Amino acid sequence: MTINFSVGELSKLELADAAYDILTDTAKELAGIIRSAKAEMGKGANESKTYIRDVRAALILALEERSKLEKIRTEIAGVVGTTELDFHAARDEIGRRLACLRDAGPSG
Repeated sequence: MTINFSVGELSKLELADAAYDILTDTAKELAGIIRSAKAEMGKGANESKTYIRDVRAALILALEERSKLEKIRTEIAGVVGTTELDFHAARDEIGRRLACLRDAGPSG
């Protein structure tokens, strides 16, 4: 799958970040609408249930899209597939830990 964004001077990551922020705000607003509708559910209960169900479906969709966008953001940022093992740093860390154990001496 190839994603090509080209909007003015914005980078792909900036566009993905903006879309993520919009989806987050939308999810918050939809959650607020659900809370408000539940609070006023006494009047027209059947209509309220249908309304809440529809808004909840929209909220789930927004959260799913935000999750998909998070994956795209990490791909754009170059995080996925570029991890490398740093054997030099690992060797240094093992040496440091062994030194700590040596300094602690025998226990018992």
